[in-house]
Amino acid sequence: MLTSQKIDEFDSGKVEISSVAKPTTEEKGEPDTHPIKLGEGDEALRLIGAERAVHFSVEYNLQLRKKLDLLIPPICAAVYFTQYLDKTSLNYASIMGLPIVGQHYNLVSLAFYLGFLFWEFPTVYISQKLRLAKYLGVNIVVWGVILMLQAVGTSFGAFFVLRFLLGMCESCVAPILIMIISMFYKKDEQAQRISWFYVMNGLTQIFGGFVAYGISFYTGNVLAPYKIIYIVLGGLAIVVGTCVLIWLPDSPVHAQFLTKEERIAALERVRDDQGGTESKTLKKYQILEALSDLRTWLIILTTFFTSIPNGGLSNFSNLIIKSFGYTHTLILSTPGGAVHAITVLFCGWYSGKKNERMTPIVFALIPTITGAAILIGLNDSGKKGVLLFAVYLVASFGSALSTVYAYNASNIAGHTKKSTINAMTLSAFSIGNIVGTETFLPKDAPDYIPGKITIMVLLTVQLGVCFLLRWINMRLNVKKRATIEKEKARRGWSDADVQRERERHAFADLTDKENIYFVYTS
Repeated sequence: MLTSQKIDEFDSGKVEISSVAKPTTEEKGEPDTHPIKLGEGDEALRLIGAERAVHFSVEYNLQLRKKLDLLIPPICAAVYFTQYLDKTSLNYASIMGLPIVGQHYNLVSLAFYLGFLFWEFPTVYISQKLRLAKYLGVNIVVWGVILMLQAVGTSFGAFFVLRFLLGMCESCVAPILIMIISMFYKKDEQAQRISWFYVMNGLTQIFGGFVAYGISFYTGNVLAPYKIIYIVLGGLAIVVGTCVLIWLPDSPVHAQFLTKEERIAALERVRDDQGGTESKTLKKYQILEALSDLRTWLIILTTFFTSIPNGGLSNFSNLIIKSFGYTHTLILSTPGGAVHAITVLFCGWYSGKKNERMTPIVFALIPTITGAAILIGLNDSGKKGVLLFAVYLVASFGSALSTVYAYNASNIAGHTKKSTINAMTLSAFSIGNIVGTETFLPKDAPDYIPGKITIMVLLTVQLGVCFLLRWINMRLNVKKRATIEKEKARRGWSDADVQRERERHAFADLTDKENIYFVYTS
């Protein structure tokens, strides 16, 4: 079969790009205004060419998707499960004998995000040059070791440095997982698959709470309870990192768990989405386009606003519940994880079903705004049950960030542009978490009213940003459709000609602005 021959040649390194596919077919009318340069395309273009060489049945593609689902989302979920446990380990340790308290605790909390911010852009561009999954796996193993070392350190300086290094290692996780999901899945599948791994943030809150609660009963003298937490979670990270190195594929081109024919099918099924796959070439003009795109800054603002609650609540939620007068705070915090998980799954399902991104974010933010208002308004009421319920409502905001990830996967094309915006998104995430940590200051304990007001106000503003971004994407789609219609009329194209051109542009590593056939998801 032609496709198998191409893969054999590609794997052996014998194939030249120009021999895989011809750059163009016969055009009607004037020359193409968007010529396809194969040498500048992505890895998929080298493998299967600019034009569709083979068609696969709907049944075949469904079976292939099931095969992908059995491996990729579970491993991504394991990674996120581990990452969130490791990131919030300080929250558990804070009430289990951790020797770092007061302002030093705040500084150690934000050290993670300082490391995250410092290394975000370098790690994204390094990962573009290397094999994605292998780079991710190494980082996970290293951060597992760093986490275990926190059982050794006792000083503020040691904890600050280790948390900084932990943030550096974990900064690559979301960009790489977003990239892998966008390479293997179609636009209407991406949001739900991202929700399948992002739901781990909620489930780990439940799991971690019960584990920490169990360890808190330890009365031996060999290790302090907080040290046991670090050893257990660090060891788990090393195991997950090893699994990533062995099993997680870097891209459809290098997916060894797929047959040769399935690798071709995996690429062909995402061709019409125009998002491309993987390119090792760093393109400066795509960086400049990312920086000049208004939508980039709106998604940065979205991420920043929705990350501030995360920075505060991921480190202070147990202390807030404790301030209500409850004693078993580790157990009482777990329903918040369930709210988070349910909201993530619902927003992921809705995003895929309705092909929406901004509306689900609004769904996620409204309960958080409501919960924050209750915490502020009934702060001195003594109604412990109502206040606890409000804490659970606040947990819904977490699904907003998973939908932001899905937005980036579906609405950005050009590998370098996507890498840049992913890095900017996660940098905004880091800055938002730093700000969130510093809105819950020791002088405001135990009520932390300024922090709660900050969450309510910023997320209310964020609702407007969501609607604006949705309107911009819809307006851009109208313009693209008008451009295509003009091209059809000028060249005398049929619908079949348009489809041919759409397929030729799919793996040319064009940005969403360059590619007139790219459709934005609102």
